[in-house]
Amino acid sequence: MVTALNVIAALLTIGFGLFGFLAPAFTAASLDLAPTDSNMGLSEMRASVGGLFVVTGVAVLWLNNPMAYAMLGVVYAGAALGRFVSVVLDNPPLAKAVTFGGIELVLALWLILANFNRPA
Repeated sequence: MVTALNVIAALLTIGFGLFGFLAPAFTAASLDLAPTDSNMGLSEMRASVGGLFVVTGVAVLWLNNPMAYAMLGVVYAGAALGRFVSVVLDNPPLAKAVTFGGIELVLALWLILANFNRPA
């Protein structure tokens, strides 16, 4: 059961990343990010929202180690923390921010709690 849920979490990570990597304009619009006169925003989408998540998810599957899955949880914990700090400081659209932050928090909690002290 733990292994199956870990793999699902890693595949979700890859899936989320593929949106940013292959469809950065769509991802930016989904995140309410406005275009500018520069294409640097698309580059950032491909890098930080795309490639980073794709490669992390692939690496976790390749390593197939409980600590790798736990570290993926730490990544999601950082994302959730940033999201919830943003809710307090930046006043983003609440439903969208809480939805994304909730997904990140659930993935963080699962991956950390299920894997941190699990033997390899």
